[in-house]
Order: sequence, then C-alpha cells, then structure tokens
Amino acid sequence: MLGRGGYRARHCGARPIFLPYPLDTAWGRVVRGKVTACRSGRCVVQAHKYGRVAKPTPSALAPPRKPLAVKGRGPEWLGPRTRRGGDGSETLRNEMEKYERIRVVGRGAFGIVHLCLRKADQKLVIIKQIPVEQMTKEERQAAQNECQVLKLLNHPNVIEYYENFLEDKALMIAMEYAPGGTLAEFIQKRCNSLLEEETILHFFVQILLALHHVHTHFILHRDLKTQNILLDKHRMVVKIGDFGISKILSSKSKAYTVVGTPCYISPELCEGKPYNQKSDIWALGCVLYELASLKRAFEAANLPALVLKIMSGTFAPISDRYSPELRQLVLSLLSLEPAQRPPLSHIMAQPLCIRALLNLHTDVGSVRMRRAEKSVAPSSTGSRTTSVRCRGISRGPVRPAIPPPLSSVYAWGGGLGTPLRLPMLNTEVIQVAAGRTQKAGVTRSGRLILWEAPPLGAGGGTLLPGAVEQPQPQFISRFLEGQSGVTIKHVACGDFFTACLTDRGIIMTFGSGSNGCLGHGSLTDISQPTIVEALLGYEMVQVACGASHVLALSTERELFAWGRGDGGRLGLGTRESHSCPQQVPMPPGQEAQRVVCGIDSSMILTVPGQALACGSNRFNKLGLDHLSLGEEPVPHQQMEEALSFTLLGSAPLDQEPLLSVDLGTAHSAAVTEGEVYSWGKGARGRLGRRDEDAGLPRPVQLDETHPYTVTSVSCCHGNTLLAVRPVTDEPVPP
Repeated sequence: MLGRGGYRARHCGARPIFLPYPLDTAWGRVVRGKVTACRSGRCVVQAHKYGRVAKPTPSALAPPRKPLAVKGRGPEWLGPRTRRGGDGSETLRNEMEKYERIRVVGRGAFGIVHLCLRKADQKLVIIKQIPVEQMTKEERQAAQNECQVLKLLNHPNVIEYYENFLEDKALMIAMEYAPGGTLAEFIQKRCNSLLEEETILHFFVQILLALHHVHTHFILHRDLKTQNILLDKHRMVVKIGDFGISKILSSKSKAYTVVGTPCYISPELCEGKPYNQKSDIWALGCVLYELASLKRAFEAANLPALVLKIMSGTFAPISDRYSPELRQLVLSLLSLEPAQRPPLSHIMAQPLCIRALLNLHTDVGSVRMRRAEKSVAPSSTGSRTTSVRCRGISRGPVRPAIPPPLSSVYAWGGGLGTPLRLPMLNTEVIQVAAGRTQKAGVTRSGRLILWEAPPLGAGGGTLLPGAVEQPQPQFISRFLEGQSGVTIKHVACGDFFTACLTDRGIIMTFGSGSNGCLGHGSLTDISQPTIVEALLGYEMVQVACGASHVLALSTERELFAWGRGDGGRLGLGTRESHSCPQQVPMPPGQEAQRVVCGIDSSMILTVPGQALACGSNRFNKLGLDHLSLGEEPVPHQQMEEALSFTLLGSAPLDQEPLLSVDLGTAHSAAVTEGEVYSWGKGARGRLGRRDEDAGLPRPVQLDETHPYTVTSVSCCHGNTLLAVRPVTDEPVPP
C-alpha cells in the first residue's frame, strides 16, 4: 500500500500501514501526511521505495511519538516546521540540530532553560524547553503567550527572541543569552556595600526604557523582579526577560489575575482589584528600592504577614547617602494608590533620570577608561593643559578632597572631660537624646541610630599596666535593626530604656522593663523596639521620658503616663506605679500642648500658655510654692510633692505665658516671650545667677550685645544649656 510521496511501510512483517511517525532511511527522512498513532508501539519498520528495501536506522527502532494534534493543523507554534521535497514529499526539518546543548542554566515557571551553541555562527543562545504534552490548556496558552510577546518586542534592553520550534514533545524557544547573570545575583555579591547613586540610576533608566517599550505594545510584564533582569558580560547593560505570565492588554482593559512573585506584587493585587500598567510601576519601585538598599522592600516569614506589610505600604527608608530626589522617587513609585504612582513618561522626565538617560545614549560604544584625577591648580585661560613638573620632585596624583560629613554629634560627661565626636554612618542626624547609658539619634530619613560602647575585651577601653592616663572612651555607631517599614520621628531616653515616636503616631519602646516604663504590661526587658499596644487607638504627637516614667500626648490633647509613680510624678493622684499607659485627668479648661519629664517630676504646657506640674517639688524646682518677690513664704502654701497636675504658683510664672520649659534634678528653667527664668537649687552656678532667692523664679542675664531670641533650653543634674539666635532684619535660614 503506497503512502504519500511513494513510500511504503510494513509493521514487523504484518500488513502495511501508513507511517505514524518520522523515519530515518538511507534516502533521507520520511514522514507521512496524516497523523495517526501506531497501535503496537514496538515497530521495526522496513521502508520501501520503488520496490527497494532499506535497513532502518537506530532511530527507526524507537517507539512512535504521540501526535500533538489529532485532527487538523494546530496553532502555528504547535505545528512542526516542514518543507516540501523536490518529489512533492514533506520532510521535517530538525531545528535542534542547529544547536549544541552545553548545560542546564535554570528552571523557569514552565520549563527548563538550556545554554546552547548555535553552530552556524558559534554564538551562545538560551533555549527554553517547555513541555507541552502534559500541560493544561492554560499552561499551553501561557507558553504560547511568551512566544507572541517576544515576537512583538524589539529593544536593546529586552531579551531578543530568535525562533521557536517543536522538539521531542516540547516547545523550544531560542532567545538571547546574557552572560552577566541576574541583577539579583549582582546585588547579592555586593554584600553590604551600597551602590553609588550613579550606578543605581544607570541600571534603573535601562529598566525604565525597557518597561516603557513593553507598555507601548500594551503588554504587562506582571513578574518584574531582579531575578528576571539580566546583565551583559560587562554587567553594564540591563535586559529584562521572562515574559511567561505577561498579558497583552487593549487600551482600556485591566487584568484581574493575581500573578507574579509575592514580594513584588502591588497592593491592588492583594485586594483583588483590577490593575493596569501601574502594577508594573510598583514592581519597578521595588526593584529601585532593592538597588538602593540591597534588600527587598517587603519581606516576611509567611504570605499573610507579607500581604499585611504590602497593604500598609511601610518599609525601611533608604540610606541618607542618596539624594532627596532619589528617596522621593522611591516613595512615589511605592504609593499605595495606583493613581499616585507616576507614569513612565513622567519618571523619565524627572531631572534625576534625564541626566542618566543622556549619559546612557551618549556613552554607547565608548571605551571604559580609568577616570583621570583633576589637578588642584586650574589651568591658565586660553592655554592647553600640559603635564606639570617640578624640579627634582615627582608629582603623584592629587587625592580628591574628602567631603564634609552630613552632620556631627558630640558627647561629653560621664568620664569625658571634653566633647568627643561620635562615629557616624554617613547620615544626617536631626535629633539626639541621652539616657544614663544610651545615646540615640534620629536621621533625616527616619532611622534610629545608636552609639554604644564596644564589648568588653574588644579594645578601646582597657587600661594597660603602668598607664597613668585613662584611655579615651570609644563608641560604635549602628542603625537599630527590626525597623522595616518604620520611620522614626522622635526619640527620648530614660534610665536604661528608650522610647520612639513614628511618623504615623505610634510609640515604640525597648530596653529595661523595670518599673513598667516600657508600657507593655510587664517588667520584661525587650531588646527590639516594640509597639505600645495600649496606645494603638490614638495618634500620638509627643513622648517624653524621665528616669523611670514616661508621658505621651495625642493629637486630641489626651495625656497618658506610665512607669514609676513615687512622689506622684505620673499625675494620676496616687503614688502607684503602672506598667500600662494610663490616661491622666486634666484640670477643667486646660489642654496639654507639650510634655516634659524630669528625674522624679513632670510638667506640661497648656494651650493658654500656662504650666502644670506634678511630682517632687524639692527646692521648689517645679514652682508650685506660692512665692512673690519681697514676700515671706507662707508654710501652708509650700508643697513637697503634688500627686496631680497643679498650676504653677510662683511669681511671675503664674501669670506670664511660657514658651518652653525643662526640668533638671533639682532646678528648672523656663522661657517666656522676653525673658529666661531659672529657679531651684542654686549650688555650682546651675541657675546662671546669684544664689539669692534661689527658689524664686528670677530672670537670667545674658552677655549679648545684640537683640536675641531663645530657641531652646535644657537642664540636667547640675547644668543648664541655653541656645539663642540673634534678631536681624534679614531672615535667618532654619
């Protein structure tokens, strides 16, 4: 029985049948026209051509292949590529013979990735092997989708598509090979060494251009991540790939399917809301954050916790070493509302990106060279720059000037006779606080920085035998870990514990839990900042710490206190201690505006400008005694302690509005609109005036020849610190 093309076959000496699969013979490759399966599966076939018999090759002894389509021709990507022979026969072109497999380089969402050598030009290519026989309909559509997407795209920052074909029941997609590895591997190799901002923008604008090209074809990537961003061999050119779950959109359509890597999915996907290109922009922001911080913006131990982090949109700020424009760009890309995320065209138009885009296009093809050091002395105008030589002196390269630090922090006391400059982490500190042993600060980006003594035996504090001078104390600076997604606004320190206020009005405490000053309902010590859960229903605006108690103020002027209660310092009407925040009753008509804590007392400034105090009034340091200049004190009008917040009774503080106040161990200082007053114990000159009438608030005279304004006042055990600013006609920068 003759088949198509004049070939004849018989099955193991049985009746002739049409060939159900390709057969290699001495005359070439034989293929039949209609797809049917061989019934036995154990074929030893002899092929006849015009009466001659050819011995079957080893491939003919293999079991027949299962057909991919039973009826009709399937989609183009599923059908075998055929060509018609000179005699009218169809011969299968074995596309895989053009490549030589080298090794398996990875496994993707739908298949295996091979590194292959293209024999025609000895070029390395990637072939993605996607098995289609055992795939569901949806998986086959996804594989087909990747081919369709790759055919549409043609951009230097997108992995190039070469061809696709069928081989051994699998779809093979040949595409460009990027030998530099993935961006995730590049970041991982950096360890903790942050990238330069120029390098970050160089990578970012290439990803930006690639994503813009993808979006102009109405395609969502939907799985943009550092693992799908590849680098060339020089690790300078970025190419995005892996379009396995991309979706082609019409101009008004939105995708509903929740796909993508969990750490990069956007909040609208977590809520099941429709999304369009803005979901890719969220992922773009995650990639930019990862470039700047070398870690993911959102990470958690399990999926529910990860979703909660993404839904809240809270993440740790990037380093202060980067420009404010870059930090703002990260925030805008990771906005919770999709409408607030800038479109790609707006991102490319930002000054931060324009320069990097210009450099990208003007540096194409340039030879990388070592940057020449700039000479200190400028060259003469109109003359050529020549090498400078001096007699008998060889001039080496001039070292670039070291840029000044963003800020400096000094500490003294506790064994430090002179101010000691504390080590910094290339960041700008805007607020500091000190406790008995703690030294803490808040950076402009909202991170908490600590300065600690090195561990015993680590050096820097050991006195050598025979030494007569004490060694200079050493401190180590570090950022407090465990603040993922938290921006610190203010920090306060007590004895062995610390309280932080975030930009969202949440108070966190850590350190020693003695006296219940952490506010967690127990006396347990905590090493990491932990939210004071009792205050989660309130938005807090201020927190202050005494030696062993805390005051906190909310936006609704509600006052809370906890910790040690000796002497009535909590203002609750008792001397009891509390390990949980307690709301403090306020006198009628008074609203708290600012809170201050002393070592064993508390004071609040109210909205009318009055002051109320509670706790120990030793030496009349709170000004609760009813005293006036020239009048003898009345015994029954003097108070040793106040269990509740009480109005100040000492003149003139009982009548003048107060702008600022601070409490020391045994004295206090207050600022009014025109004067600075001090009172309390007057030993060691802590009042800044003579000791007469020490318990009575008296003005402090400053040696200033020009008008001034007091900006800040601070008191401690035996000292008072006052900051002033001259009053001029010109505005003074903040």
